[in-house]
Amino acid sequence: MKKVLSIFLFFSFCLIFSQVNRNDTIRVENHPKDSIPAAKPLSEAQVLGDIADKNAPAKITKLSPIKAGLYSAVLPGLGQFYNKKYWKIPLVWGAVGTGVGIALWNDKNYKRYRNAYIAELNGLPHEFDGINGVNKTVLGNAQDRFKRQRDYAIGIAGLIYILNIVDAVVDAHLFEGRNDPDLALTPAVINDQFSNYQTKAGLSLSFRF
Repeated sequence: MKKVLSIFLFFSFCLIFSQVNRNDTIRVENHPKDSIPAAKPLSEAQVLGDIADKNAPAKITKLSPIKAGLYSAVLPGLGQFYNKKYWKIPLVWGAVGTGVGIALWNDKNYKRYRNAYIAELNGLPHEFDGINGVNKTVLGNAQDRFKRQRDYAIGIAGLIYILNIVDAVVDAHLFEGRNDPDLALTPAVINDQFSNYQTKAGLSLSFRF
């Protein structure tokens, strides 16, 4: 009886032990694995590169004032096109074209009255013959007036041409300042100590070295 009981206990123990080991094996095999791969450590070069990129100054597009001036000198409005100020091109063309057109019109009339005045002095026929009140004095005054107006128009057109060059040069020179992150023009509240108002609205110009 003792042998049978001993054998029964032995087989029971073996069965329980094998069942425990089998369950443990199943739990280990069915345990979900981590699907996120471990992050690879960054090398020293990569770390230094990231720091350099963060500390690098912002890239600023620059325009050459010399190029802008030369372009406007060759063709009015071309410097404004180089500066990407396209809305100024029709203004430049309109102003210069108007001055040139007025100069040409006055020059044409000046030549007409000049030829008629010379013909009147020499007793030759001219296009104003037969018009009442037209004599050498009238023709001389008319030619002087158109000559003066022509010269004024040429001077104004030349001034507009020069201003077109100056505008292109200045605009190109200030382009870097408008896009400089260290230069900012922002609204601000200003404390006024010399009036009854404690605060006033205004603009603040800040420059960071």
